[in-house]
Amino acid sequence: MRVNPVKSYHTFGATNPQTQKQNSKDTNPISKTGEKAKLAQATFIAGLGFGAKLLFELMDGEFIVEDLGNAAEKIVDKQHKNASSNKRLLLQFGAFAGLLAMFIGGVAILYTLFKSPNINYEGNVNAYKKGKDMDVYIKGNQIEKELYTQMNDKAKVATDKEKAKLQEQYMKMQMAKNRVPDFVKQL
Repeated sequence: MRVNPVKSYHTFGATNPQTQKQNSKDTNPISKTGEKAKLAQATFIAGLGFGAKLLFELMDGEFIVEDLGNAAEKIVDKQHKNASSNKRLLLQFGAFAGLLAMFIGGVAILYTLFKSPNINYEGNVNAYKKGKDMDVYIKGNQIEKELYTQMNDKAKVATDKEKAKLQEQYMKMQMAKNRVPDFVKQL
């Protein structure tokens, strides 16, 4: 005896899965949080660059290198008292690199926090602009799809003269095709 799985389309939401899939294609994918996240990530990366530049500007006097080297040595002496000389050297190098990364990361976090009001505002503005562009694009695609469907239905029962006219209209529609918004990546 063969037992098939029971397919249940019952959901606790207001719509069933078929209409939910159809609506997900027609909804705008642009969100404020997504735009803000992109801006925050870009600002943090810029902050890393700013922190590295600041660190290298402070290293001109070489007292920072000596101070960080002494701090790394103290960390290794405190944590690994009985380490061999080669291991101690590698641990000191790792502690030195960690202190550098901590300085640069701290500056990047402060830079991002300083820029957060600007990120919030720019994220809202970008989401609004892109959302409007995407709404126009989605509506244009829906209209275009409906026109093609109507033309196809007419072509099924059309005479040769009407088919020639429909072909001409089809070519005009292809030439005036809905253009993709600038921010959408082309494959």
